[in-house]
Amino acid sequence: MLLSEKYFFLATLSVIFPKMTHADTAKSDAIGAGSMPCHATIPCLFFLVVMFGCAVPSAKVRVTPPEARLSQVGIASWYGPGFHGKATTSGAIYNQYELTGAHQTLPLGTRVMVTNLETGSATEVTINDRGPFAKNRIIDLSYSAAEAIHMIGPGTALVRVDIIDSPRPLQAIRASLDYTLQLGSFSQLENAQQLRDRVANSFTDVGIAPLQSKDTTYYRVQLGTFTNRADAEARARQVVQAGYSVIVMEK
Repeated sequence: MLLSEKYFFLATLSVIFPKMTHADTAKSDAIGAGSMPCHATIPCLFFLVVMFGCAVPSAKVRVTPPEARLSQVGIASWYGPGFHGKATTSGAIYNQYELTGAHQTLPLGTRVMVTNLETGSATEVTINDRGPFAKNRIIDLSYSAAEAIHMIGPGTALVRVDIIDSPRPLQAIRASLDYTLQLGSFSQLENAQQLRDRVANSFTDVGIAPLQSKDTTYYRVQLGTFTNRADAEARARQVVQAGYSVIVMEK
């Protein structure tokens, strides 16, 4: 107890329990030596509890604001029966009854919360496909995901997409993807260098992009950077005609 609090306590006691006179002592003896009537003790104790509750300084509580999430607002649509059972961009088979979605740029495997801003309903989905390709739409939802936020009937809805988790760190939601052509991937750097040198005899902008996995490093031979997939596919046809195997990849 601090010194100031000690003096406050003693002063409070002197107010509640003043020094007893000989007459008070005589009255006390009639009741019981050194005791107070029950009806007087309870209010006094209550007074002490209240006073000390007010005297103790309140604790300082630090409130940490929630981590800000990347978000995007726009029009959502949904796709269902016509694509059910077909392969998605991620390689997974599309199941319209699972909570999944297609986005143009988010890394495949990203988990997002989609909130219908017209109804307030929300659902969590995993991005496993690319789309939508209709203008001014930001996400395509599976049938079940669209049903969860009540947009099956209208077909589209104004939504907010909040990033929950992503396979790689994101600083922003990109408006569009870049593409590159991959001609091979090797665990030995020398093999990647040999392929790069052969391709470089016919094409420019060929390089090696290392990829560190859990157990080893892969050296990927890649050609060019394209902001439009159609341009990447056009160049890929030229590379195939030159006798090389090519995969169009997101970059």
